[in-house]
Amino acid sequence: MDARRDEELLADHLAGKKGAFDILVQRYADELFAFLHRFVGNAAAADDLVQESFLQVHLAADAFDPQRAFRPWLYTIAANKARDYLRGRGRRLEQSLDARGPDDDGLGPDELVPAAEESSFEQSSAEEVRAAVRSVIAKMPEHLQLILMLGYFQRLPYSDIAEILDIPVGTVKSRLHAAVARFAWMWHKQMRPERQR
Repeated sequence: MDARRDEELLADHLAGKKGAFDILVQRYADELFAFLHRFVGNAAAADDLVQESFLQVHLAADAFDPQRAFRPWLYTIAANKARDYLRGRGRRLEQSLDARGPDDDGLGPDELVPAAEESSFEQSSAEEVRAAVRSVIAKMPEHLQLILMLGYFQRLPYSDIAEILDIPVGTVKSRLHAAVARFAWMWHKQMRPERQR
């Protein structure tokens, strides 16, 4: 395992040292794929977007500010690529929130939902919960979906999220709080619809 920091690897890549860029790709490809798969809801598109993101990193490497952290910059590029893809498709997000990378310890979709009583249909109801969570999140505004993915599923620090979204840390906290509150309200509404009179 290479002990060089991401920023050092990018600098080495710019200096023409072979293999430095490959190490960055190996470090982040699975993590980035999991994020993009959740965001766009399509594995093939996510795979393409990972490649496009790393191509953009390669092309823009000389413009990278070495005083910044690499990871938020990479996520910014990936999130912008995903937004462009979704706009080009002219559709809302189709969440695949249960997609996880091999080392993903982020919260799963069922962990956003308050614990329910156990039933004899645990396996089938777990899939139903995941589908219901995907349905609720897909109806949320894009900026709230994105902050949930970065904060809850990718478990990025607030400072990284702030840099990715180009907003203050305080705004990250308030937006994440708003996203969770909106999700809870929509979840409650979906699970307990008001009776029609």
